[in-house]
Amino acid sequence: MIRYFATAGAALVPPAVARLRREHPGVQVDLKLIDPEDPLPEVEQGRADLAIVVRPRDRLRRGIRLVHLLDDPYRAVLPRGHRLAAKRVLDLTDLADEPWVANEWPAGLCFQTTLDACAAAGFSPRFVVESEDYATAQGFVAAGLGISLIPRTGLGNRHRAVVARRVRRPEPIRAIYAAVRETSLAQPALRGLLDALRDAATQQ
Repeated sequence: MIRYFATAGAALVPPAVARLRREHPGVQVDLKLIDPEDPLPEVEQGRADLAIVVRPRDRLRRGIRLVHLLDDPYRAVLPRGHRLAAKRVLDLTDLADEPWVANEWPAGLCFQTTLDACAAAGFSPRFVVESEDYATAQGFVAAGLGISLIPRTGLGNRHRAVVARRVRRPEPIRAIYAAVRETSLAQPALRGLLDALRDAATQQ
């Protein structure tokens, strides 16, 4: 049983599961999107074998191992024609006075990554629109209502009317892990799935 959130599902899970089925054809795979809820409790309580998670703030319970898959940097998403769109790399403070489009509701660890980076740059973003996902947020940005910070893996289907630019000082990054129970690591299929997820992550 695999639990995941949306952007990890799109970027990592399909190629990893396809490889798992080739290498372990008898294994039954139960996939479940558990966004926006945190999928980690599913593993902790034994209802899932593996969950894709953003590094949790809270301390993990004993018996859970986090396997690092990917550092996913955020990009500034701007309307085409925006005054900053011509720059290849933006300082985060370049965005301090802009109206912002939120892209995660209810707010979770990914939203907190944005807030923490802005705080480190010395400002608090002024959110004028709340949206539930990255695709919807891009629509609001394309309409000129504001700018947004979106992880690179969330930009697989980029809106044609927006541009994405690197951000620095600081560069917000979310760390993505596979969470598994220590007692499950002896299972060959689970080890194969972890190898496949790591390989898929290298393609991002």
